[in-house]
Amino acid sequence: MDASGRFLVVVGVDGSEQSLAALRWAVDEARLRQGSVRAVTAWHYPPVPSTVEDSVSNDSFHAAERLQADALKAVAADGVDTEGILVRDLASSALLDASKDADLLVVGSRGHGGFAGLRLGSISSQVIHHAPCPVLVVRPRSGS
Repeated sequence: MDASGRFLVVVGVDGSEQSLAALRWAVDEARLRQGSVRAVTAWHYPPVPSTVEDSVSNDSFHAAERLQADALKAVAADGVDTEGILVRDLASSALLDASKDADLLVVGSRGHGGFAGLRLGSISSQVIHHAPCPVLVVRPRSGS
């Protein structure tokens, strides 16, 4: 439940088509239940020398911020309380932390990276096994 006691849907957003489908599904479900959506975008970067860490960190943060803003604009969230959060962490950890008070966690079946032939991505597999709430994995429509 969110702070006001409404049904809370947490959704992972990484800019992939699967995550946009998951975000649409989450918004529709929250609308049906008069609930809210917490869109989570995780970002991290490979280790770099400390002299360039701040600039790499800022660039990564701003890229994640733009990605999330674009995704939220692409989904008609009118009438649904939507909160976007950015987390500097691995996606699976960020989603598990963000879903501690959630009623439902929604993820795409695959995000950016990984192998195209896999039926389930590593993030969705991780959250299915460790989430504190029910998890819905949104798969692309057949033929996609």
